[in-house]
Amino acid sequence: MTPRPRRLAVVVKGWPRLSETFIAQELVALEEAGLPLEIWSLRHPTDTKTHPLHDRLQAPVRYLPEYLKDEPQRVLRGLRSARRRPGFATAWRLFRRDYARDRTPNRLRRFGQACVLARELPADTPGLYAHFLHTPSSVARYAAILRGLPWAFSAHAKDIWTSPEWELREKLAPDSFGAAFGATCTGVGAAHLQALADTPSRVDLVYHGLDLARFPAPPDRPARQPGDPLRLMSVGRLVEKKGFDRLIDAFALLPGDLNWHWTHIGGGTLKHDLQARAQATGVAERITWRGACDQPEVIAAMRAADLFVLPSRVAADGDRDGLPNVLMEAASQRLPILSTPVSAIPEFIETGTHGTLTADAPDALARALTDIAQTPEAATRMAEAAHARLLAEFQMAPGIAHLADRLRRMMESAA
Repeated sequence: MTPRPRRLAVVVKGWPRLSETFIAQELVALEEAGLPLEIWSLRHPTDTKTHPLHDRLQAPVRYLPEYLKDEPQRVLRGLRSARRRPGFATAWRLFRRDYARDRTPNRLRRFGQACVLARELPADTPGLYAHFLHTPSSVARYAAILRGLPWAFSAHAKDIWTSPEWELREKLAPDSFGAAFGATCTGVGAAHLQALADTPSRVDLVYHGLDLARFPAPPDRPARQPGDPLRLMSVGRLVEKKGFDRLIDAFALLPGDLNWHWTHIGGGTLKHDLQARAQATGVAERITWRGACDQPEVIAAMRAADLFVLPSRVAADGDRDGLPNVLMEAASQRLPILSTPVSAIPEFIETGTHGTLTADAPDALARALTDIAQTPEAATRMAEAAHARLLAEFQMAPGIAHLADRLRRMMESAA
């Protein structure tokens, strides 16, 4: 009989999620690199569609109690089991210290979920790996202490820029049972976390990159003339940091003789507000709201478009994008790109070379859109350069090889 593989426990916010293709891509690649995984999700799925990537993952998926009141007996069994573990005194002390600084139901829920996770993890689990440095890493950290296991994290965007500094420092420090190591997907994020860590080597820069095997070759795009209709598209959640409110205001400033249409793909909490904004500014008839789409639908839309627009900005609470995978996906189809110099976007797009980066103000966005419409040859040239850079510097394989090696070493240390 073939022995059961020792599976790395992967803690995620929710599974599956259409907006987190970068996580699905990574986990599928880690499996294909020979790492057995088991997914532990803090939330049940809410999307009605999935990507083909999700179907490729072989790992079993388990769901923790999304709210402790939903499964009180399961939570009680977890708490009783936790109290009998050698690590309970330490985990309880750290939780109480955390709760004193963050008296929220979410913090209580993190500890309860961790107790359930610690009880239900297979006995031979060699470690935990959390996607996102805020809630999932808290659950992984408490559970790792209870079980006496190492843990690691992958940090992305909101978790880096909206988490309190004390929490980031402690999750990066060995004397507070911090992570064995962490990875993050942008240079700006890596520099920020390395400055908070006890040693910079605790945090690695690992670009997600793109698995180009999942994408068709770019289409042969007909030469667009300055007077031709301009087909714009965006992919992103309808939330503040994506900047779609300012893009809609920019549309209202475009010249009256510019024939344009914008297609948006994605869901989000601001959907109704943004649709009302489009009505109020008189541009609603030029907009198609497609809602959530799977990966093949997204790529088909990119192949039919003339320009990809992502007007990212820093939200009021500090939240911001990292390096959105959709920019690389657009580049894979040689689709010209207009975005903003927020966070790590300039790490992939150098303005004037690989695309256009402009301020996120409506007037600046309107000027950039008008310029691109009037100079299609320049947009085509930059799209070619972005595609070449994607092939040369932002493919997925190198990052996966590095991450798989670090995770294997962590798992071996547990053994």
